[in-house]
Amino acid sequence: MNELPQVSLPDEQMREAALARQLRLTKPAGALGRLEELSCWASAVQGKCPPARFQQSTVVIFAGDHGIATTARTSAYPSEVTAQMVLNFITGGAAVNVLARQANATVRVVDVSVDADSAYLDTIAPEVASHRIRRSSGSIDREDALTIVEAQSAFDLGRRIADEAIDGGADLLIPGDMGIGNTTPAATLTGLLTNLDASKVTGVGTGIDDPTWMRKCAAVRDAMHRGRPDLSNPIALLATVGGADFAAMTGLLIQSAIRKTPVILDGTISGACALVADRIDYRARLWWLAGHRSSEPAHSAALHHLGLEPVINYSMRLGEGTGALLALPVVQAAISLLAEMSTFDEAGVSEQDA
Repeated sequence: MNELPQVSLPDEQMREAALARQLRLTKPAGALGRLEELSCWASAVQGKCPPARFQQSTVVIFAGDHGIATTARTSAYPSEVTAQMVLNFITGGAAVNVLARQANATVRVVDVSVDADSAYLDTIAPEVASHRIRRSSGSIDREDALTIVEAQSAFDLGRRIADEAIDGGADLLIPGDMGIGNTTPAATLTGLLTNLDASKVTGVGTGIDDPTWMRKCAAVRDAMHRGRPDLSNPIALLATVGGADFAAMTGLLIQSAIRKTPVILDGTISGACALVADRIDYRARLWWLAGHRSSEPAHSAALHHLGLEPVINYSMRLGEGTGALLALPVVQAAISLLAEMSTFDEAGVSEQDA
């Protein structure tokens, strides 16, 4: 791996200032519960108190197919759905588009490794596939997902995309995903990095039946066996049992932290990538917020390992960035409360008796 700049810590003085302001607002201490904690996080990552509402939130969806879905039949849907959903994102008809409009966020789609001729985008958005690393990934239960060169290229691509978004004015990033079969490498990475058995991190993904779950669980077990020798090398691990979309998302997570730009994580895929990024620099997690808790068991394992408490828990498992987008208005509300509420002195309200 190329040497990276060290991630800086969020501003602890501003976190303390936010906490002190919370104690002066016209409410009992702690009455706003988790919202108070979220506002202090926002102050720390923005480096100011009170913090400002995020003005330019950007979702970056990394789309890629996974060979394991075809060879081991681990998904309820065919791989053709990935390309079809990329088109749906572009035309604004997916759940992520609806929630992004609600949250006043923008959506960028990047075809990193979709298993389709890139001509499928020629008439609508050819730039979406202009950085593609390869078509699909290898079947990770029996072969590497990528070469080391491809994994490094995808990781560097994710870093560049983060830079482009931040240089373009984004003050908050949300990693999104789309890829048939992607919960299998996510479970594999999570199992390896949290030291859990395959059966503890393998979920139903897109809604598979019991026989398919058993095949998926076996595939995750075999992939974990193949990936274990690479635990000390994050890029090699992504090459062996990840995929180009995973490597690119990991690059985005690291570069966002390097650039002091906060991230709201989504579900299982971003959780697995966060575990890999955490191996690269443990300070990066301080720039992340867990948007929600997926119903996939691998996601709960990842959040527990990272020490992240989700903002919401609605048993979602769609991906795309939808859970993070649904959490964004809650974060914005927490910021507004800290910034706009009157203090006891300002409102002329008596404080608690000594």
